[in-house]
Amino acid sequence: MSVEDPYAGFQVSPRAREIYGRLQAFMEAHVYPNEGEFQRQAEAGGRWQPVALLEELKAGARAEGLWNLFLPESEYGAGLSNLEYAPMAELMGRSVDFAPEVFNCSAPDTGNMEVLVRYGSEEQKARWLRPLLAGEMRSCFAMTEPEVASSDATNIRASIRREGDEYVVNGRKWWTSGAGDPRCKVAIFMGKTDPGAPKHRQQSMILVPLDAEGVRVKRMLTVYGYDHAPHGHAEVTFENVRVPASNILLGEGRGFEIAQGRLGPGRIHHCMRLIGMAERALELTCRRVSERVAFGKPLSAQGTVRAEIARSRMEIEQARLLTLKAALMMDTVGNKAARREIAMIKVVAPNVALAVLDRAVQAHGGAGVSADFPLAAMWANARTLRLADGPDEVHTEAIARMELEKYEGAAHD
Repeated sequence: MSVEDPYAGFQVSPRAREIYGRLQAFMEAHVYPNEGEFQRQAEAGGRWQPVALLEELKAGARAEGLWNLFLPESEYGAGLSNLEYAPMAELMGRSVDFAPEVFNCSAPDTGNMEVLVRYGSEEQKARWLRPLLAGEMRSCFAMTEPEVASSDATNIRASIRREGDEYVVNGRKWWTSGAGDPRCKVAIFMGKTDPGAPKHRQQSMILVPLDAEGVRVKRMLTVYGYDHAPHGHAEVTFENVRVPASNILLGEGRGFEIAQGRLGPGRIHHCMRLIGMAERALELTCRRVSERVAFGKPLSAQGTVRAEIARSRMEIEQARLLTLKAALMMDTVGNKAARREIAMIKVVAPNVALAVLDRAVQAHGGAGVSADFPLAAMWANARTLRLADGPDEVHTEAIARMELEKYEGAAHD
């Protein structure tokens, strides 16, 4: 792994650089060497059971202070800014199916913890946030529904109906990531409390324990054939599930507002990890083409291969700079003011990662589509992120709208 200054050109604290150095050392000493063992234990121990190796590494990471790095300027996290955290998330993205959880920085728990930090009551924080921060349990986010186009969250049909001191929850959700894990104890559920309210005030969010009567994990879904056990992505039904009224988040009609607050950081975290994934793919490419000979010379001497490597490097650097700009804006002017940059990188990063991965697969030949290398699994992960947290088309439309707003009325001046 090549070592470059991850913060080149940006002002960050000496503490952030020190944490980054320790994180990098932990990755090299404990994560990369154990990727194969993690897969072996996941296969051997029953697909939907916690992996012992992962729990051991989590204890080691926590002991070294490499824990909850994602929460910016929070009493609950490491106190890093989004800009400082970005290169750390990139490191984790190099081993995306394994590393983030080692440091308690994996989705959807990160987004759910951010929701509880920002919007949770003291009672909700005590019951759900603290165990999540300690890595003692996991959580899921129940938003997407199979019957509607979930790219428009106002389409949601699930219901949250008040009855006395309780809410009755009904709905069918899917792509509820993490619900297959036996450690998953709570879902943040989005549904409608008032279908007659203004469009963006109809929805609410509520905390639903997964062991509540009426909650059923119907099936686990695959992503291009990968089940991502023991984490997984589930279709979950909620049938007349009764939860205390105190489980509502922030209040009725605030669900869309919470979703926007949750998805901003979540989107950029995905992008940070995607940059790391692309870096890993380019590294694997360079190693592979340096070792293989075709038509009498190393693949690394072939002009077409060299051009693809150069293109990958340029695209990664462009995506990284946009990611860092978005992170810096989140820190300095706030998530709302940075929404254009967040939307742009949410489109750019998955597409760059996919392009770099595609070239990496091509350079590896048949090995690239096999399970002997991580490229196929990484490609499936990156392709999913052109849909997760809003598809490309939604973000592209938002970018165009914000750009055109600058010129409203100009034609009539």
